[in-house]
Amino acid sequence: MTTREILLDANRVKPLAAFLTTEKKNAALLAMADELISGAEDILSANARDMKEAEGKISTVMLDRLRLTKDRIEGMAEGIRQVAALPDPVGRVLEKITRPSGIEVQKVSVPLGVVAIIYESRPNVTSDAAALCLKSGNVCVLRIGKEAYNSARAIVAALRRGLEKAGLDAGFVNLVEDTTRQSSADIMAAAGLVDLLIPRGGKGLIDACVQNAKVPCIQTGTGICHVYVDGAADFNMALGIIENAKCSRPSVCNAMEVCLVDAPIAEKFLPLLWDRLAVSRKKNAVLLKLDARARSILGDRENCVPAGEGDFDREFLDYVMAVGVVDGVKGAAEHIDAHSTGHSDCIVTEDTAAAGYFVSAVDSAAVYVNASTRFTDGGEFGLGCEMGISTQKLHARGPMGLAELTTYKYVVRGNGQVR
Repeated sequence: MTTREILLDANRVKPLAAFLTTEKKNAALLAMADELISGAEDILSANARDMKEAEGKISTVMLDRLRLTKDRIEGMAEGIRQVAALPDPVGRVLEKITRPSGIEVQKVSVPLGVVAIIYESRPNVTSDAAALCLKSGNVCVLRIGKEAYNSARAIVAALRRGLEKAGLDAGFVNLVEDTTRQSSADIMAAAGLVDLLIPRGGKGLIDACVQNAKVPCIQTGTGICHVYVDGAADFNMALGIIENAKCSRPSVCNAMEVCLVDAPIAEKFLPLLWDRLAVSRKKNAVLLKLDARARSILGDRENCVPAGEGDFDREFLDYVMAVGVVDGVKGAAEHIDAHSTGHSDCIVTEDTAAAGYFVSAVDSAAVYVNASTRFTDGGEFGLGCEMGISTQKLHARGPMGLAELTTYKYVVRGNGQVR
């Protein structure tokens, strides 16, 4: 099918999705999870083809995002089951007012409709997006990058089998067959056929969608995340948070890219940071890109280089980190304001006044005190899996769960009132 034909078919089933009962949605989700497990061998075989074709074309950390294992497929299935266990976001009465005229005005949550997701080489997004859309009464149209197309096709085939076994229309979950840029352009231009477009990927993809889309679009994902080590920080805590935030999975958007250190402690802390990340890690040592003040302390040590132009504005998605020295929490907040993408930023401190200033001054979707930025995730926030991390302020901000995939309408009841 062409991309337009897929979008037209998605609109055909949109009313059916909106009227599904909670029981039918949950039964379908559980069947979809079961089919992922029973179809694991087919999914792994398809993923192996994708991995072979991608070798030498994408980085090692990006290959890790593409790779599927039995454990990861089981994790995808568990994510679907978690969504099934969450409350239904559709049909909630958000507000109710009875006016002097006697009319009753209810603000009621309803599905968005057709949600299109353009994403890159992360096959697990396929099942997350499908589960969240179904539970929120939406129809999803998935457009994955060519590197992961075989994997996504096998996953979608399993999910559609689950829908059919539960007695629902397989058209609730759709995969765009065209992996050229034209299909992305077709989705961006599909005014009237797409109710919300969500891009998940690198800066280039997100910018292209935000700048060119003629359909409503959520800006997601790009994460230039900071950890600021305050003068009143516990050094061991700071080192643990930084190592986790940078190294546990550097290819994801909630991984930190920039470390800022308060000037009075820089001479003591930076050598400890260098030893922890650039020396002690025999595998995957972190390359530190130093500003002038940090370089005056660490010099030309192993895995230390001068920061280049734009390095404090770069999402490395690798074992690379920019390091700068700032003057107190105010200097840190000013630096973050100038360079952050508004995703996730952290202060490590024992000073409650410094923490309070940071929380108030830093205008990001998630602001942390003494915890790793890696927690910015739908599952970690108790939302089940997520559709993406919104870095904008209108409609949705931060991890997008079920509630963010609904809108609302006003339902007004009367008994003959006229104005």
